[in-house]
Amino acid sequence: MEYGIISIVIPLLTIFLAIITKDVIVSLMGGIFAGLLVLNGYNPLTAFVALFDGIIKLLSEGWIAKTLLFSLMIGAVIKLLTISGAVNRFVNWLSNKAEKIDSPKGAMLLAYVIGVVIFIESSITSLVAGTVAKPLCDKNGVSREKLAYICDSTSAPICSLIPLNAWGALLLGLIITAIDGNVIKGDGVSLLVASIPYNFYSIITLVIVLFVIFFKFDIGPMRHSKPHPYNATHLEHEGKATPWAMILPLVVMVAAVPTGLYLTGKGDIFKGSGSTSVYYAIIVTLLFMYVYYVSTKMLSHKEYFKGFFEGLGDMIPVMLILMFAIFIGKVIGDLGTAKYLAHLLSGNISPVLMPLLIFVVASITAFSTGTSWGTFSIMMPIGLALGASMDLDIPLVIAAVISGGIFGDHASPISDTTIISSMAAGCDHVEHVRTQLPYALFAGVLAGVGFLVAGYFTV
Repeated sequence: MEYGIISIVIPLLTIFLAIITKDVIVSLMGGIFAGLLVLNGYNPLTAFVALFDGIIKLLSEGWIAKTLLFSLMIGAVIKLLTISGAVNRFVNWLSNKAEKIDSPKGAMLLAYVIGVVIFIESSITSLVAGTVAKPLCDKNGVSREKLAYICDSTSAPICSLIPLNAWGALLLGLIITAIDGNVIKGDGVSLLVASIPYNFYSIITLVIVLFVIFFKFDIGPMRHSKPHPYNATHLEHEGKATPWAMILPLVVMVAAVPTGLYLTGKGDIFKGSGSTSVYYAIIVTLLFMYVYYVSTKMLSHKEYFKGFFEGLGDMIPVMLILMFAIFIGKVIGDLGTAKYLAHLLSGNISPVLMPLLIFVVASITAFSTGTSWGTFSIMMPIGLALGASMDLDIPLVIAAVISGGIFGDHASPISDTTIISSMAAGCDHVEHVRTQLPYALFAGVLAGVGFLVAGYFTV
């Protein structure tokens, strides 16, 4: 059945709800219900039943259940790293090492390296980088606005470029949904990996930060930011000064994913099951953490499982976002949104411009809502289906959605990562937004040019 303009109204309604409510879960559920209302002949009772029966149907699919469980268990890893003192030990170790890089460039580079190394979760990246580098930045006359910019610019970008985390679970889930719905063809992990070189905003942002560090590339309000008075007090951290309690679990997780891909692909890493690999990788990591932390008395058996369950609970909102993101992707597919958009755009907009257009729309959505994850959930199903119908390069389309989501989120004053970076660096939030915006816009323009050029050469 053809739904015409209504198929476009549903995702637009979802975006509108996200902007108004600032609640991704509510907006996704609203969009899903509206879509099911259309699909079920505008019968609200039938649509209501279809909504909750649809949730059960989603959970009955193996890859979805594995992906959702992964997103929950990554929360357990984060929680255990925190309550065991592994993060504090890592911070203490870095603080001791920081004495050897006692200079403005060294202080900023320390924050940058922490942001690159800790890719497990964007909030932890910002918090650890800010905590460790703040005293050294104050001592060497580096403004806290610049530190906040470095923290913010190495959190989400690096998490999207090394997606062995909850970011990867969400993106992989959205891609696999499109594959299972016969919207696109290929392997989810391979497509996500292939999109990384096209993730122009994240790559450009990381490069610009290096220019800021090494060449004092100060633009806009950042030129007028002032260093914070240095308070020469020694910061105490719990636990011994050692990095291993934090690094080893991450090494195990990183190593377990390609191992899982190799085993599930029967010797071919690119044919392995992404959902199965990350699922078992996180289980192996949690088992390793239990043996390591309990045997070294960092945690007792009881403390481990208390932290484990608390970590699962912390990630329930993320798991719900992921589940409803997969659901709305199926609804949009059933409505034929992308096919109708392709019909409208064919002959009016060149396929060369579509990656740039997807990037721009994703950027506006993320800026308005303050969430990159919500933007991925709304835009990825539309972008993938549109890309398939117009014969675009699918990894390029995936990257356009990711880059747009991160750019808009990076520039948005209501973004949680922007707020956390301000808090971690100890600077005024409004000043952080003002000083960071010119860099975000500069990187965004360069990324837009990148998608335009890539569109020209891949179509």
